[in-house]
Amino acid sequence: MLEILIASKNLGKVKEIKETLKNPNIKLLTIKDFPDLPQIEEDGKTFAENAIKKACKLSQYTGKICLADDSGLEIDYLKGKPGIYSSRWGNCDEERIRKVLELLKDVPENKRGAVFICVLVLAFPNGRKYVVNGECKGRISVNPRGKWGFGYDPIFIVPEYDKTFAELGEEIKNRISHRGKALKKMSKIVDKLVISE
Repeated sequence: MLEILIASKNLGKVKEIKETLKNPNIKLLTIKDFPDLPQIEEDGKTFAENAIKKACKLSQYTGKICLADDSGLEIDYLKGKPGIYSSRWGNCDEERIRKVLELLKDVPENKRGAVFICVLVLAFPNGRKYVVNGECKGRISVNPRGKWGFGYDPIFIVPEYDKTFAELGEEIKNRISHRGKALKKMSKIVDKLVISE
């Protein structure tokens, strides 16, 4: 049985990861299983740097294989912001969404392009690691729409559906999202690891 620690306190992310990495031969652990984990400062300049640091440090600390993600929203009009600071752009999802919408007030639809980026890292206590990424292009809505998802989901429109992540529901979102794409790549790696164990 392969044990993997999901290094995230974000319950939405944990749920997405658990729903994708469904393999009867792996046991997914969460931060709750390790109450004394140190706080890892995300001081990298890129999503990859942050995810690698988090995964490697927590893997060494716990002695477990560790899966960490860093992801965020890059908005064209804001020159890539909030980017790596996406989760720190306010005290709650509503505040972060309000901030984005205020900054894009009166910005026309053709200039509201954005991309969600996710980098996933699977790190081992011996220093071995796998890094994958995924992205999903879209645009920012004028108002929040939809009731599902978390984070910036209510204002991120996927052009193919002309709906926000929050309107699409979990099943479709998990298939087409930045994290969904990265998780697909990672699940193939995990399946191979299970076979080789």
